Amino acid sequence: MPFDLRPLVNPKHTALLTNEVQSSVLDADGDLAENARRILGNIVRLADAARLASVPVVHAVKHFRRDSLARNRNIVLYQRRGVLTDADARPEPDSRLQAGCQVVPELGPDERDLVMTRLHGMGAVHDSGIDPVLRILGVSTVVVVGVSLNVGIPNSVMDLVNRGYDVVVPSDAVAGTPMAYQEQIMQHTIKYLARVAPTEAVLAAWSNAS
Repeated sequence: MPFDLRPLVNPKHTALLTNEVQSSVLDADGDLAENARRILGNIVRLADAARLASVPVVHAVKHFRRDSLARNRNIVLYQRRGVLTDADARPEPDSRLQAGCQVVPELGPDERDLVMTRLHGMGAVHDSGIDPVLRILGVSTVVVVGVSLNVGIPNSVMDLVNRGYDVVVPSDAVAGTPMAYQEQIMQHTIKYLARVAPTEAVLAAWSNAS
């Protein structure tokens, strides 16, 4: 029997969480940005439907200061990319945010949305304030979309599950790289932690509830 998604994503206890759907990610070069742009339309559709159904939309945005203050220096990804400034060579630190540290314009954000920012970490939930905000809103199910399936999405899904939330991941509203790995992690990891469903199924559930 097919799983009935409707009770799980009931608007009365559900939130939509977008992870790093921001200009610095989608406007970049490379496969990840390209794959993210490919699924942006579905994220926008989910956000629009969520607002119509009174489902809170929460955007998790990663902030990067130009002086790299508070940015994780132990992350190998950052070390390989050479994006960290030299901690010993900053006589005049520049604390302004790097370009792209905002929600993409396609998502607004809408005035009803919540935008949560963080300076460190590799997932949306840990030490970001999102967990207590969701609890204040009475949320028990979180629909997670965005990037990346390499790091941020699995990290966020696991943090949410470990905190007792039910999680739904729309399979065509998350992106990673390469495409083969994206399919593998959805098949061999995410589906054991969260309910995986196409965007259309979530849209249908919210449409019927509104």
